[in-house]
Order: sequence, then structure tokens, then C-alpha cells
Amino acid sequence: MKKYVSVRGLLAMVLLLASFKGISQTKEKAKSYWPNGARLVISVSMQFETGGQPEGAESPFSGNPLPKGQPDLAADSWFRYGGKEGIYRMLDLWKKYDIKVTSHVVGQAAVKYPEVAKAIADQGHEIAAHGMTWDNQWNKSYADELSFVKKGIDTVEAITGKRGVGYNSNWLRRGPNTLKVLQELGFLYHIDDLSHDEPFITLVNGKRFVVIPYTLRNNDIVNIEGKHWSPDQFLNQLKLEFDQLYKEGATKRRMMSVSFHDRIGGSPAVVNVMEQFIKYTKTKPGVVYMRKDDIARLVQNDPNTPIDNSEEQYNK
Repeated sequence: MKKYVSVRGLLAMVLLLASFKGISQTKEKAKSYWPNGARLVISVSMQFETGGQPEGAESPFSGNPLPKGQPDLAADSWFRYGGKEGIYRMLDLWKKYDIKVTSHVVGQAAVKYPEVAKAIADQGHEIAAHGMTWDNQWNKSYADELSFVKKGIDTVEAITGKRGVGYNSNWLRRGPNTLKVLQELGFLYHIDDLSHDEPFITLVNGKRFVVIPYTLRNNDIVNIEGKHWSPDQFLNQLKLEFDQLYKEGATKRRMMSVSFHDRIGGSPAVVNVMEQFIKYTKTKPGVVYMRKDDIARLVQNDPNTPIDNSEEQYNK
């Protein structure tokens, strides 16, 4: 009889401890610095650029350029891979895991591959702006830059039916007028900033404008093409970055940015890497994948979103 009571008492104690553990986990889960209750938000960029590159654009063959005016058919075929294979392979991956990404689409890429641009939009991914072609903006007048950005966004909208609210300049190299141009055209946010690991607000003409920081650390064109990392190195970088940001997410708002380009991120090995990374992140509670426009709307008027006017001299 005593043994029976002891076992029953032990069972009750186990259930009580489990209950306390459940309460503790509930409290931890509720401790979020995001308006949507997440612990860490991951946002993926899928840049669609194929066909918008100028003559002599950087490629695996840039070290041995052909004479000016001579078509570089090998380089052209490398770029075409993004529109023929890369985007579709990535779209299959996002669909498999029900992840929505942000695709900054070059206007000329949408013109040359309208079926690809439509496929991105039709699967519910964000169509964001990336200029009409690969061209500098920092050296344009206000009027010329306004025309350049508007032509790109109008062109992509005519093809996809979606008007972008987010912007990415060529190689992030925007000019002093860029944010004022974007504000005039009705944009909500831009990504050409590396200064934070969370979204923030900057003031443009005294009005709130959202900045969703981009990444060079988790960027295929920088690390795989630029530094010649192996896919395994890239996966290790993603995991280490995720682990640290997830840890920090317990006490502050954290966002992880990952960047892929059609012809690089859409290769078999890199898509394989991203699938492994997605599975890795799915083991942790409170991890949410989001489009950048959704993030921007979430934080735009949240009083906990920091304001950073480091570029105030350009945005008056």
C-alpha cells in the first residue's frame, strides 16, 4: 500500500513539474520583441536580374574580357541560367516549405523573361523594384533618377500586375537623392543599408521611411562568386549567423537576411544548402520567414522600432 502511495505521489510530482515547465515555456514564448510574436524573423531576397546586365557585366569570365563590342556568348549563357533554371528551382523550394520571399526584379529582366516574373508573382512572392537595368543611380540628377526608378517599377507592374513598394539599388550604391525619389514615388522601404540587424525607421522630408537591412554576410554573390566559398562554407555561415541571432532574439528584436541571385542561388548545390538550412531553422520555435513588405508594414508604426537618422543631411 505504501509503495502504491509513493508511486502515485511521484507521478503527481512529475505532472506538477511538467506543468511548471509548460508555464515557463509559455512565458518564454510570449516574450517577443516582434509585433507578430516571433523570436527571429528570416527574410530571403531572390534577385531576378537575368537580361538586365550591361555589356561586360561581372561574370566568371571577367578576368579575361573579350574586346569591346565582341559578344561574350559564354558569359551571356551564364546569366541566362537564372531565367532558364535558377528561379524555377528556387520557386520549387519555397513552395515545398511554404515560404514567401522578396524578389527584387530588374525591369529589363521582366521584359526578356515575362513568364518568369509572372511565375514569381503568381506564387505569392513579393515583387519589389531593382531599377530598369543594371545602372548607377548615385551619379544621376534628381529628375533622371526619378525617371529611371519609375520606368523600372512601371514596366514590372505592367508585366506582373504587382507594383513594388520596396527598392534595391544596383550594388546598394544609392545616391543622396535616392530616398527622396523613392518617397515621391510612394515606396514604403528600401534595403540598401547594412548598419543594423533589425528594421528601423529613418526620416525623409520629416516623414517615416522604413529600412529593412540587407546582407553581405549571407549573400551568394559576395561569398560564393566573390570569395569562391564552397556550398558547405556558405551553409556553415548561415547556421552560425542563425544561432547567434536566435540567441540574441530572446532579449531584443533580431532579423536575419539571406540573399540569393537567380544564376547563383538557383544552382543545384546552393538550393540544396538552403533546404538544409530551412530544415535546421525549423527545429527552433518562434522562427518566421517573411516578405520584406510584410515586415515593413509590421514595424512601420510600432513604437518599439528604432529611429536612426544617420543620413539626415541627405534626407531633408
